[in-house]
Amino acid sequence: MIFRLLAAIDRIHPPVPASAHCDLACGVYDPAQARIEAESVKACQQKYQDSDDPVFKQRAVMIKEQRADLVKHHLWVLWTDYFKPPHLEAYPDLHDKFWTATKLAGEAKKSEDPAQGQQLLDAVAEIDRIFWETKK
Repeated sequence: MIFRLLAAIDRIHPPVPASAHCDLACGVYDPAQARIEAESVKACQQKYQDSDDPVFKQRAVMIKEQRADLVKHHLWVLWTDYFKPPHLEAYPDLHDKFWTATKLAGEAKKSEDPAQGQQLLDAVAEIDRIFWETKK
């Protein structure tokens, strides 16, 4: 019964194909999430350097590692869900930029050096710049 009703509705109002740049309407993707987590990584690295408390340092390392994983997650969501072949044509080094940024996020898990965290922030900032150029 319901199928006949749906078929009748389709004859009266045929479905219109929709097309979108992303899986969902644009606006759901934003590199700010990766940037915020990268800022947390660097802050944890700095707090680690500034502390003499071994328990606090251990906690800083644990949080930093979690945040570094989140940086990778947010970058890969952008890479796999937002960026499309036309973006790669316009920015031929885009794959390398993502590879570098995610590798830096992985290295952050092993480093307590805020300079390494700054490298990660710089790599995310470059992806952020390209992202917003594609949104124009």
